[in-house]
Amino acid sequence: MKKFNTLDAAAIVIWLLPVAYLLYIFPTLPATVPVHFGINGTVDRYGSKNEFLIGPLVLTGVSAFVYLLFKYLPAIDPKKSVKYGDSTFQKIGLAIILLMAVLSIGITLSALGKGFKIDKIILPAMGLFFAFMGNIMHSLKPNYFAGLRTPWALEDPDNWRATHRLAGKLWFAGGLVITVAVLLLPTIAGFIFFMTIMLVLVLIPVIYSYKYFKKHHPNKASE
Repeated sequence: MKKFNTLDAAAIVIWLLPVAYLLYIFPTLPATVPVHFGINGTVDRYGSKNEFLIGPLVLTGVSAFVYLLFKYLPAIDPKKSVKYGDSTFQKIGLAIILLMAVLSIGITLSALGKGFKIDKIILPAMGLFFAFMGNIMHSLKPNYFAGLRTPWALEDPDNWRATHRLAGKLWFAGGLVITVAVLLLPTIAGFIFFMTIMLVLVLIPVIYSYKYFKKHHPNKASE
């Protein structure tokens, strides 16, 4: 059984913040509130206060599950390699809890109206999350749970390290670019930019991993 540590305490505080804020603001919400948003960030469906609770509560539950999953990965990892970087995985879990908390608070703020644009918090938050992941990519050991788990990287530790060094640089820079760009661009343009950069950030390391495999294992690549 893992001991309770500082990251656990931080996770609990961050996890409780959106719940506390929702409970605080709930009595003041109007009877009908936004429950769904279109691609342009505008409300396209309204519902009751009780229906509105579903979104934040689901995010709260998912964040708790993911954090506990990452904390206890060594117990279920078939390769038993996670134990050599378990603190990194717990940091990822904490970052996910923070991301979910920001999204939950953003959804709650959207119910208050006042011209609040939900896309201006969700997309920048995603950009910062990618930047964070890029910053710790080099710390990830080969595993089945986090990182760029290409078949070539999983079978070759050198491929994994090279792929994640490249991905780390790309994701950190790309995450920061996304964060700034989506704040400055109009909603539709910002969303298109976000999806385009996301695709690039995933495809380049995957292609690199395959090319690394072909270069260093030409016999296997030709089979």
